Parts: sequence; C-alpha cells; structure tokens
Amino acid sequence: MERKCKENYYLDIAETVLERGTCLRRNYGAVIVKNDVIVSTGYAGAPRGRQNCSDLGECTRKKHNVAHGERYELCRSVHAEANAIIAADREQMLGSTLYLTSHDEHGKLVEDTAPCLMCRRLIINAGISRVIIRNTPERYTVVNVKKWVENDDTL
Repeated sequence: MERKCKENYYLDIAETVLERGTCLRRNYGAVIVKNDVIVSTGYAGAPRGRQNCSDLGECTRKKHNVAHGERYELCRSVHAEANAIIAADREQMLGSTLYLTSHDEHGKLVEDTAPCLMCRRLIINAGISRVIIRNTPERYTVVNVKKWVENDDTL
C-alpha cells in the first residue's frame, strides 16, 4: 500500500473542513499546519450570529451577477483563510503552512484556485510561509508567500 504524502493528507482535511461552508457559490477549506500539528481550520461562512447565505437561500454577489474574484465587500462570508487565521495564535502561525482547497456550487473541485487579495494580505501579516493549493485530488501547487511580498504589485 502506498502511503499518502503529507500535502495531500492535509489537503484532504481541508476538503472535509469546507463541507461546513455555507457559501452558495464557492466553498473553501483552509488548514494551518506547523511542525505537523494542525494549528487551526477555517471555512467560508457569515460572521457569528449573522445569517449565512445558505440560510437565506440567496447569494448577493450571484444575485447581482458579480464575477468571481470581484466585489468581495458584497459577500456575507468571512473567507476560510481569514477564519483559520482568526482562530490561530500568532506564534503558531509564524513559519506555518496553509493548505487550501475549493469546491464550486455543484461540489466539484475548483482547479488552480487562489486566495483573494485581501486574504493574501492576511496570510502575509500572519507570518505564514507557504500556501499549498489543491488542483486535483493528487496534484497541488506550492506558493512561497515571500514571493507575494516581493513580486505582487497588486498588494
């Protein structure tokens, strides 16, 4: 029996985490890991005490035909990456890895997804070193967060 690599192990956990998401358009699961210990997890959902899109049966961005990647200020949800960062201790995040996966509204894996610009800023400030993004059940992309700092003028 071939043993699963750690990257796909943690990405599988992120896939399970995203099942708690309440977004009607696209759900994300995030897992922050340091020294092979899960520091925190996060999924997309409305702030505590507020109704989720899944409860309301409507997505404001979808209702207004907002394209993916645009006008996140209209979204009710706190993103998975942000929720994972909020739930973690800063010392535990320094030098950690964030594992990220996403499913579309039909539950299909979204290939080559990426954190939005605001979540990139949060990841940088949290001190996370790498982001590993699932592309297929076996293939993933490793992003060195330092490259976002050095090369991304959109930040």
